[in-house]
Amino acid sequence: MEHNPHSIGNARMLHPDDPALHLIGDSAAIEEVRSLIRHAAATTIPVMITGPSGCGKEVVAKALHRCSARSAEKFVGVNCGAIPRDLLESELFGHEKGSFTGAIAQRKGQFEDASKGTLFLDEIGDMPFDMQVKLLRVLEEKQIERIGGTQSIAIDTRIISATHQNLEEAIATKRFREDLFYRLSVFPIDIPALKDRREDIAPLIRHFIKQIGGEEICFSAEAMDALENYAWPGNARELRNIVERAVVLFPGVMISESQLSSLFRRRASNAPTHHRHALPSSYAGGGEVRPFRTTTDENSYDRGTLGDGFDLKKHLMQEERKYLLSALRMAEGVVAEAAHLVSLRRTTFVEKMRRHKIVRKMALTDHRSELVRRE
Repeated sequence: MEHNPHSIGNARMLHPDDPALHLIGDSAAIEEVRSLIRHAAATTIPVMITGPSGCGKEVVAKALHRCSARSAEKFVGVNCGAIPRDLLESELFGHEKGSFTGAIAQRKGQFEDASKGTLFLDEIGDMPFDMQVKLLRVLEEKQIERIGGTQSIAIDTRIISATHQNLEEAIATKRFREDLFYRLSVFPIDIPALKDRREDIAPLIRHFIKQIGGEEICFSAEAMDALENYAWPGNARELRNIVERAVVLFPGVMISESQLSSLFRRRASNAPTHHRHALPSSYAGGGEVRPFRTTTDENSYDRGTLGDGFDLKKHLMQEERKYLLSALRMAEGVVAEAAHLVSLRRTTFVEKMRRHKIVRKMALTDHRSELVRRE
C-alpha cells in the first residue's frame, strides 16, 4: 500500500488552506469553527453543532464530512423535525416488505445508506422521545434492525447532529434524554448568530452574489452600514434571501440605504412580529460604493453601445417594464405590495401596468407564480 503523507491511521491531516475548510467569513468566531472542524475531522466521534436557525449548521456539517477520511462516501442529511413521527423510524432504520400497510418492498434506512459515510441528524431536538430511546440503543450497539426484521445489521456511520434548541433546558423539562445528549455531544461546535459576527456580512454578500449569478449588484456605504447594523433574526439564510431579491430588483444598480426597505418588506400574513428588526435610520459616512460588482461604471456607455440608432426612450421603457414584472413576481401578484417595492403609488403602478400591457394572471407552475403578458 502506497504511503500517504497526508494521512494518520484512517484520517488525513488537514492543511490550513484545505478548500473544504473555506467557510465564508473573516470573524474570529468563524476561524474558531474552522479550527474545531480540523480537530473533529481527524476522528470519528459524534459531533453536535448548535446555533440559531439559518446560521449555517448544515454547511459546517458538510465541511466536516469533506475534511474527514469518509469524504469519498455519502453525506446523508435527515431533518428530524420535518418527518412525521410514524415515519421517522422507517426513515432512519428502514423496513421489511409487508411490515406495515404500504410497505410494498424492502427499504434501507438512512443509517444503512450512510454506511462508511456521515449521517447528519438536523434538528435533533425535535426528535420524539420514544425515538430518542431507539437512537440511543443504535449508538450504543452500533447496529440497527429494520422495522419488521429479525436480523441485526452492523453499521459504521459517523453521526453529526445539529439543533437550534437549548437541549439543557429540554433535558430539564424531560423533552430530551440526558444520556442521548452526552452520546451525541462528545464534540460540540457552536455557531454564533450573524449579528454577533458582523465582519462576515460583507464576505457572505460577495459569496451569495457569486452563487446566484446574473447581473452583479453593489451597495452604497450607507446601505452597507445599515446591513451591518441590522439584527438578522434569520441569520445567513435571511441575508441570502435579501441578496436574491436585490439581484432581481436592482441588477447592476448601486443600492442606496433608502432602497433597502423594499428588500426587507414582508407580507404581514407570514412575517412574525419579532422578526421585524428596523434598519437604522441614518449613518455617517460618504457615499462610496462597496466593491461587490465588476459591472460597467457610469462612463462605460461608449459610442459603440449608443450609436446613431440608440433609442433612449425605448430603452428606459424596457427597463421600467422589467422592474414592474420583477416587483410583481416578488409580491406574488399583490399590486399594492409591488408598488411599495418600487416606491410608487398603487394608482401609478396600475397605470404603468396598463401602459406596458401587463396583467395579473397567475399560473401555478412548480409552485411558483409567473406573470403572463397580454397578447
